[in-house]
Amino acid sequence: MRVQIRRATERDADELARVLRESFAEFERLYTRAGYAATTPDTDALRARLSEGPTWVAEERGEILGTVSAALHDGGLYVRSMAVTPVARGRRVAFHLMRQVTLFGLAKHATRMYLSTTPFLFDAIRLYESLGFRRTGEAPHDLHGTPLVTMAKMLTPALGGQ
Repeated sequence: MRVQIRRATERDADELARVLRESFAEFERLYTRAGYAATTPDTDALRARLSEGPTWVAEERGEILGTVSAALHDGGLYVRSMAVTPVARGRRVAFHLMRQVTLFGLAKHATRMYLSTTPFLFDAIRLYESLGFRRTGEAPHDLHGTPLVTMAKMLTPALGGQ
């Protein structure tokens, strides 16, 4: 069966929290306690986040396998909470989620996409680099004591941002 990408709703908040917990559980020991809590927000925080910008889910047979959120800031599109459950990795779920974010950014005339990630999420960094993101050296440099790197790419309609 094919993975479908759709916009998340408030009804998805419990599942979004589950996906974030499952996706980052193996890395928990590399985060500070506060950094991990910020990376895996609870249901109420995720419901509130839905008003800050769109969130998408990747779904197969009614099960949410991944998620990503975005927020427009100063002409750029901030990408956050990209997560794919361990059982769904290697199936291009993250690629399809990022494509959806890119299309949203282009539709909103964002000129740049940017994100922060931890330097120990090697697979995520490889994905972002394959999509044209490069490390910028910009802040933030940590999330409650957990190190961060900022990555960005320019969006151009002619190139589709990819």
